[in-house]
Amino acid sequence: MQEYEPNSALRLQGDFLSEDFCLLDGQHYMVRAILPIPVIGLKDAFAFGCWSTLSRPNFDKYVDGFDSGEFADMGPWSGWLMNRLTGFNDEAVADALAVHVQPQIGRQRPKLFVMDDTHPLAIAQNEGVSPTRILELFTHYGHVPVSWKSH
Repeated sequence: MQEYEPNSALRLQGDFLSEDFCLLDGQHYMVRAILPIPVIGLKDAFAFGCWSTLSRPNFDKYVDGFDSGEFADMGPWSGWLMNRLTGFNDEAVADALAVHVQPQIGRQRPKLFVMDDTHPLAIAQNEGVSPTRILELFTHYGHVPVSWKSH
């Protein structure tokens, strides 16, 4: 099982994985983020925990402001979604999904917003999904609510 390194041990050469940062070959920079999806009728949105790429300059800005929440540039920055999300972008596709990466203050993870307004994930972000759809997603990912186990 892969162990995370502490964020404070971040190095920009080789491979590195912590709870918030990932580097591959010292050339590919990724940050842990959330991809919010509004739930129709609920105040709070559902959010997938995801990884997004960043360019080296934007990665550096993010790292510099990570603890303080004060970034030299509040974005949004461009990135690529590095996860496949069942029911939204789980088909094998030739092109990665472009996202806006919006840094957040208060040491909150950045928010991701799909750039292609016609993509099913962008439609879900713009229009919201039903609570039933969220429960279906929970079930798929193995988080079945106790009341559903008997059905």
